[in-house]
Amino acid sequence: MLDIKFIREHVDKVKQNLIHRHNSFDLDKVIELDQKRRALLAQTELLKSEKNATSKKIAEAKKNGKDVQIVIKEMKELGEKISEIDYTLKQVEEELNLDLLHLPNMIDSSVPLGKDDSENPEVRKWGTPRTFNFPIKAHYELGNDLGILDSERAGKVSGARFCFYLDMAAKLERAVYSLMLDMHTEESDYTEVISPYLINASSMQGTGQLPKFADDMYKVEGEDMYMAPTAEVPLTNYFADEILDANILPVHMAALTPCFRKEAGSAGKDTRGLIRQHQFHKVEMVKYCIPEESWDELESLTAEAERVLQRLELPYRVVCLCSGDIGFSSAKTYDIEVWMPAQDKYREISSCSNCLDFQARRANIRFRRENGAKPEFVHTLNGSGLAVGRTVAAILENYQQSDGTILIPKALQPYMNGKTIIEKRKYFKSSTCE
Repeated sequence: MLDIKFIREHVDKVKQNLIHRHNSFDLDKVIELDQKRRALLAQTELLKSEKNATSKKIAEAKKNGKDVQIVIKEMKELGEKISEIDYTLKQVEEELNLDLLHLPNMIDSSVPLGKDDSENPEVRKWGTPRTFNFPIKAHYELGNDLGILDSERAGKVSGARFCFYLDMAAKLERAVYSLMLDMHTEESDYTEVISPYLINASSMQGTGQLPKFADDMYKVEGEDMYMAPTAEVPLTNYFADEILDANILPVHMAALTPCFRKEAGSAGKDTRGLIRQHQFHKVEMVKYCIPEESWDELESLTAEAERVLQRLELPYRVVCLCSGDIGFSSAKTYDIEVWMPAQDKYREISSCSNCLDFQARRANIRFRRENGAKPEFVHTLNGSGLAVGRTVAAILENYQQSDGTILIPKALQPYMNGKTIIEKRKYFKSSTCE
């Protein structure tokens, strides 16, 4: 959430930010509501001052034995006016706050201007895409041929955009997220967390999923609860409504969670395979830090996600999201895109974002530099480290062999009992009933 004082003092800058984001938000309405709110506050404060003065008149009149009925009537009328204004003020404040919840974050001056993802500039590349001397298959074709991915039966059980992982695919997925968590927590300084998978609306609002993106999430019927769309939500809200000691910052957290998304608006996109599922695993990294350190924290966050792909020897590139593609809560985002041979293109596998104090204001997360100092809002950052299903898909495609088998990356072999190759799965053993 943006500070209303900042908006008031930088109207043109906020409007320009909306233009750069290609966002049609009506900022003039916010300005009008803020002006109305301030005028009502001035009125009610003036009337309350008059009421206090009238109260003193009554006390003085009683002391002097004078008739106080007229003065009491005046005070009653003032009270009624104050109640009317306070009621209107409450309505205006509620409308203003709701509108502010729909206003996106300010993008950093270093963010390139552009209309959509086609204008995201490349920052760097790592690795060289492999040259194949045989026809390349997509990961879902490989998984089907090997008998380790089953979308057809998942469709029978759940519907479109779900998948059964079988045998070595299940082991591969488990190996992938185990490697990620070990790298983040044993080789880096992230604290591993198992977080709730059901999240209340207040927390969803804190990170920016609500109210704007309600259609993208699964809500529990009859309850104020949502299925977690990403571990960013519970991890970022861990310190909601708290004032932290600056000495504990920065805080780095990492969590594996299933993620649940409706994928509203993505009809026809990636309907096959593991790229865009309604349910998927993701290892998420979240950071809290003091404001002056957040840009360095963004670079190290991105580097941490890149390390996983380097360990798996998967080619990738890093792009900086342009103004028309950047997320609602982010001030700057790097996307890491892994090479997918069957598509002959790089595909997003991680987004690393600096949200500055935008989420902290919504979730009311502050810190004190020293005893007696005025509390300040922390800065929050988040990034995928990585999306597990997409990593599995990238491994299947990049490590496929001419005979349809899959080589297991060296980094994952210790997590898969030393196995070096994924071969066609033997079907379920038959059984008889007597």
